[in-house]
Amino acid sequence: MRIAFVITELNPGGAERCLTEVAIGLAENGDDVRVYSIDARPSPDRSVLVDRLTQHGITVEFCDAISVWQAFKARQRLRHLLKSFAPDIVQTFLYHANVIGTFAAKEACEAVRVGGIRVAEAKPIRCQLERLAIKQMQHVVCVSEDVKAFAQKRLDASPSNTSVIPNGVDTVRFSTATPLNWSSLDWPSDCVVSLFVGRMHSQKGLELIQAQMDRLAPAGSNRRVLLVGDGPLSKSIDAWCNGFADRRVKRLPYQADVAPFMTASRVFLLPSRYEGMPNVIMEAMAAGRPVVSSNVEGTHELLAHSPELQLFPSGDGEAMSAAAEHFLSNRELSDEIGMQNQTRVRNDFSIPTMIDRYRALYRLLRA
Repeated sequence: MRIAFVITELNPGGAERCLTEVAIGLAENGDDVRVYSIDARPSPDRSVLVDRLTQHGITVEFCDAISVWQAFKARQRLRHLLKSFAPDIVQTFLYHANVIGTFAAKEACEAVRVGGIRVAEAKPIRCQLERLAIKQMQHVVCVSEDVKAFAQKRLDASPSNTSVIPNGVDTVRFSTATPLNWSSLDWPSDCVVSLFVGRMHSQKGLELIQAQMDRLAPAGSNRRVLLVGDGPLSKSIDAWCNGFADRRVKRLPYQADVAPFMTASRVFLLPSRYEGMPNVIMEAMAAGRPVVSSNVEGTHELLAHSPELQLFPSGDGEAMSAAAEHFLSNRELSDEIGMQNQTRVRNDFSIPTMIDRYRALYRLLRA
């Protein structure tokens, strides 16, 4: 098969990593695969996914739309690229790619158009535009059952043409990572760390961590809080961190490899307002760490084996810190739940399983 993957951007993120793994897996199976990004090429320090794709012989093209005003130009370029490639399948990932990619594919070729809904973001204008795009798709792949329900309710996706393919994670990479020595951050090497990895963005509910700081890492204790990532809230988060003279909370910018941070932490925090199926939770699980997450889209599916310890009502900071306390004060419990998490992702959310599900779907759609 000739398969075109279209995604909003290729900076490292959950959807971008999954697309990369699926594209490589299909190419290794003999399919002719190309990847198209609506955005520009990532900066060299964030080009790890582009590098992996090209190392596996996969052509990657960029439409260079760095703002919404360049969407029409991106659609024209993508239409030209797809017409030249003449794929059998066009699989889009994320909102901008779903909209621009679907209409470009309809104009360019006779490919089967498959959308990819990765997050349940209910902004009215986005839903309206994505609803129009979905009408032009032959099939929609959702990342979780929660997102499937969202797509059918808010985006008018047809139940008969909608399926769920969960994310996959490289369990070996995270389970074998050497833990970071916290002394490299000028913290005690034996400190107990609550870790957040993700965008510094209002979606992630970071204000809950801020409000519960004195419970997560009381002054004078050996507990610390580490936030890893960039985003629009970076400056305000940095200013907040700098207000703690004892430096018990820090933010680090984007890290190419977060596995050492995860394996060294005591508990992973994700207080998001909404998600789809957060890859970062799967990575923490693969690293053998317990998770304390808001009960939003996809998280219950990941943590169904131990929801009472690892999920809290979205927006409830006191419930978050109370759940975290179970692990912060009990290393044995932390390790026990962490091992259950690791077994869960190894058995049910492997990358080969994810690739096989996409391959089977494409063959069915072409039959």
